[in-house]
Amino acid sequence: MNTNWFSRLLPSRYDGFVLALGGGGGRGLAHLGVLEALEAHQLRPDAIIGVSIGALFGAMYAHHPDITAVKAQALDFLHSDTMTELQLPKLQQQDAGESFLNHWANLARQTMLYARAASDISLMDAELLITVAEKLCKTRDFSELQIPFSCTAVDFPCGDCTLFTQGDLVLSVAASMAIPGIFAPVEVDGKRYVDGGLASEIPSLEARQRASNSQCVVSVNVGAKPSCGATPTHLLSMLDWASLVKSYYLRRYDKEHTEILIEPLVGDVQWDDFSHPRDEIARGRAAAEEQMGTLLHLLGKD
Repeated sequence: MNTNWFSRLLPSRYDGFVLALGGGGGRGLAHLGVLEALEAHQLRPDAIIGVSIGALFGAMYAHHPDITAVKAQALDFLHSDTMTELQLPKLQQQDAGESFLNHWANLARQTMLYARAASDISLMDAELLITVAEKLCKTRDFSELQIPFSCTAVDFPCGDCTLFTQGDLVLSVAASMAIPGIFAPVEVDGKRYVDGGLASEIPSLEARQRASNSQCVVSVNVGAKPSCGATPTHLLSMLDWASLVKSYYLRRYDKEHTEILIEPLVGDVQWDDFSHPRDEIARGRAAAEEQMGTLLHLLGKD
């Protein structure tokens, strides 16, 4: 429960809740498990606010609030050609069982990767993210969603955090997912944006600002803490480590604006690891069930 000074001014029971879904790449599959648990208890959010991968899954559920269908769509996509195109080359030595041709093909891709890193601000084009959002969101208009939805992105290069609530849903979600350096900024209405997680890993504050006095905030944190046993071995992994530390402390601030905090045990899962989706979904469902008694009590449904 929230221990801030303003929590004393909040009611002990609420009529509904606003759901805040945080960023975390592959760890964000846990959001589907959280939605599964909520639906099992016949709980539907009054509004959803997402950032990065939370924006994608939040938009999907807002458009079609049926977790069975949304989960099936997400799992199917993970085996699609588009998902294959999103895979980044791994910076590692040749595997023992890797063929000579595959090794040199991977080496060539890495060489191209380094060349682009030296001459461009991103490794991958924004069009890939737009394609992902277009395939999964099923609509381009916020007004066609069944649950009110919004997502955050950061203005490039000014750095201002923007909350998208209307307009082109596909571009807004793609912008919210555009990890700086990995994906090029996404243009929305003549301006460019990158991942909203730069400003807010968990959009709890935005959810608090949108919630009425009779609505509580339920936030899902799928962020990971740096592992003491994983030491960076090259420049890119060092930058990834630094980003992870920054995110860990930023999330501590975000947590202050929520009544119910759901934190799946994501362990050391990397942001680009989508290889065990059912495990991540199960973690989200289990974490949500742990908080379900408190949430039902707050909503007067216990």
